Amino acid sequence: MHCRHCELKAVIYMRQHKLGVCKTHYLEWVLKQTQRFINLYEMFAETDRILVAVSGGKDSLALWDILQQLGYNTTGLYIGLGIDEGIGYSEESLKLSETFAAKRGLDLRVVAVGQEYGATIPEIAKTTQRGKGKPCSVCGLTKRHIMNKVARDGKFDILVTGHNLDDEAAVLFGNTLNWLSGYLLRQGPVLEARGGLIRKTKPLCRFYEREMAAYALLRGIEYIYEECPHAKGAKTIYYKELLNQLEAERPGAKMYFYLNFLKAKERGLFNTDIEAAPQVLGTCQSCGQPTSAPELCSFCRLMDNVRRET
Repeated sequence: MHCRHCELKAVIYMRQHKLGVCKTHYLEWVLKQTQRFINLYEMFAETDRILVAVSGGKDSLALWDILQQLGYNTTGLYIGLGIDEGIGYSEESLKLSETFAAKRGLDLRVVAVGQEYGATIPEIAKTTQRGKGKPCSVCGLTKRHIMNKVARDGKFDILVTGHNLDDEAAVLFGNTLNWLSGYLLRQGPVLEARGGLIRKTKPLCRFYEREMAAYALLRGIEYIYEECPHAKGAKTIYYKELLNQLEAERPGAKMYFYLNFLKAKERGLFNTDIEAAPQVLGTCQSCGQPTSAPELCSFCRLMDNVRRET
């Protein structure tokens, strides 16, 4: 198959777009599409200071690379979770993130949970959950706390994450399956700032995971291939597998599922008085971060429990 735009051989064919392109035109297409999505959803301006959450994976490093090429003012944030457990997962992902930043002369800020808070994610989960269950909820809470803190302390305008279409469709599927209207209300390419919470955007939300993997490969971006060892058996992965089966039969199904959801939101699908009312946020008496609780935020309560148990 030849590239739609020239006589060179196509390196990728995107069934949902019925588009095959060569390396040069594919990389150009990704940049143009990303800029189009940024403009379409009014994610951020050229003058904004952008904090990019990086994990060492293909999506976050590809996003950082794209934003750098587009000329945005970016700084990376890597959160060391301490998930090594025989395979050196966190150690390897940090190394790849640091190498990526160093090669491009980019600023990378590193927060190691174990050093900053006295316990790694597996240690926190083991203490608070008595060794039962996965540390995913603890991990998510911790990352959200740190990302918002670094963004606020560093006076960044925007926090961006590398969530792709597969990620968004899987989360949407789970939230719809369980009809979690509160989560559905907040899901989208942009989560506005409020009450001390930084504005968050997802510039890759309309790219398939396969497309980001191809971009990283063609750009020579080294990234960690292994999934987090705790991700095995996660519901999100199961939802992705189901959606992949649907996509195989109906190319573009994931894209239409997500985009039609966004259109439904625009038409006021969730505009009830209860759901539309913003939650009032106070200030955590310990860390100063926003919280819906009376005194301490969820993260500080979690760490208080860890200190009591150790």
